[in-house]
Order: sequence, then C-alpha cells, then structure tokens
Amino acid sequence: MKNIILFLITLGFISCNKDNNEADAYGNFEATEVTISSEANGKIEFLKAEEGNVIDKDFVVGQIDTIQLYLSKQQLMASKNTIYSKSANVLSQRSVLNEQLKTTLIEQKRIKNMFAESAATKRQVDEVNGKVSVLQQQIKSVATQNAPIINEVNSIEVQIEKINDQLKKAKIINPIKGTVLAKYAEPNEITAFGKPLYKIADLSEMTLRVYFSETQLASIKMGQEVTVSIDNNDGTKSYKGIISWISSSAEFTPKVIQTKEERVNLVYAVKVMVKNDGSLKIGMPAEVKL
Repeated sequence: MKNIILFLITLGFISCNKDNNEADAYGNFEATEVTISSEANGKIEFLKAEEGNVIDKDFVVGQIDTIQLYLSKQQLMASKNTIYSKSANVLSQRSVLNEQLKTTLIEQKRIKNMFAESAATKRQVDEVNGKVSVLQQQIKSVATQNAPIINEVNSIEVQIEKINDQLKKAKIINPIKGTVLAKYAEPNEITAFGKPLYKIADLSEMTLRVYFSETQLASIKMGQEVTVSIDNNDGTKSYKGIISWISSSAEFTPKVIQTKEERVNLVYAVKVMVKNDGSLKIGMPAEVKL
C-alpha cells in the first residue's frame, strides 16, 4: 500500500512538471522579404548579389547599360547650346537698344529743360519723346522674341533631367541591409523595368508568428518579454523575445499550428521579435513560454 501511494505521488509530480514545461504557443519564424526589381531597360553590366551574402544599405549592387541614355543626353546638350546662341544674339540686340535708350533719355531730359527755358521748340520735344517711345517698343519686341527661345531651353532642360533620373535608376542600389535570399538574374542578361533581380531580407531580428487562444489573451500584452525555444542537438535552445503585435481579430487555427488547448477553433495571431544569433531561419518552427 505504501508503495502504491509513493507511485501515485511520483506520477503526479511528473505530470505537474510536464504541464509546466508545455509551451503556451507555437509558430514559425518570418522576415520581411524585399524583392529588388530593375528600374531600367538594358543589359546588366554587373550584379554583385549572391545568395547568402550580407549587403549593406545604399551599396551599389549592379549597373545596367547606359550608353544610349548618355548619347541622348549629349544630343540634348548640343541642342541646348545651339538655342542658347540664338538667345545670346537676341539679348545682344536688347543690350544695344538699352544703351540707345539711356542716351535718348538723357537727351530728352536736356531738351525738356531747354524747352522750359524757351531755348527749344515743341517740335524738338515731340521728336525726342517719339525716339524714346520707339526704343521702348523695340526692347519689348526683342523680349517677346526671346521668350519662346527660353521656353525651348527650359523644355530641353526638363528632358535632360529625365535622362539624369534614368541614369540614376540604371544603378542598382540596395535599399536595406540584409541577406540575399534569392538571385533571379545574371550579368550580361537583358533586363526590363519591373523585372525582379534579387530578394533580400534583414535576418538580424526575426519575427515569430504564434497563435494564442482567447483564454490566453489576458496573459499577454505589447512589449511583454517571453521565452522562445527551438530544437537543437542538445534538446532545445532558448532566446529572449518581445511581443511586438497582437491581432485585434480572431482567425481559425492554422492546420500546422498546435496550442496547449486541444481543438481550439479560433485563435489570435501574435508577433514576437527575436534577436538572431545566426541559428534562426525563415520557416523554422519555435514555441513560446510566458
């Protein structure tokens, strides 16, 4: 009888330990994957993106051929210089007319003073006023002739800026620091706008998506620290995790997920941020203990 009682106590102790060691939620690791696509058309001159490589932000990963863009830009620059020469001729005429106007205005003032002292006639005043009026009209006319030339120059400058933007986009610049997950193109291939070149993700911090039942929601909150465990050769390996997001709506339990409560129909998705020491991979299963 004593042995039976001892056996039942031992069994109860083991059962309690099993319950304490049971995880509160299960899930898989995720990462934000970014697919880098081409923003230009042409041959890929080089592409330094190999699977598994860690690439820094703003690193020039590749280059797409820009010879045609360069030649188009040179052609526009030549046209711009030609139009500028036309504008220079017009502006030189305006400068001559402005100098003539200055001289005529001085003469106008002198004649008006003489007329006030009865040393000049009304005819002389009218003549000098007419000269001033003619010169002013000629200057306005020259300005009108120069306006379409300036507009044409501005139009060419806009086209040059568009080509500069295309030249900039011909450089493949890595937008985030991360690890290359997949490579879709090779040097010397012809690419096109929107065609994927490689996929990258920041694996320094992983997201573990797990699922909690409604009865467990009261035990979790944003910013809460939890223990995340993965399987390894020695049994399990633990990490510190921080709850970063809790879904506001329930969903049906994913088939690949188990919770500590059997046959739970509705669960809430939760994201746990975990620092990666290099062992965590996308899709790897893990469990969470509160």
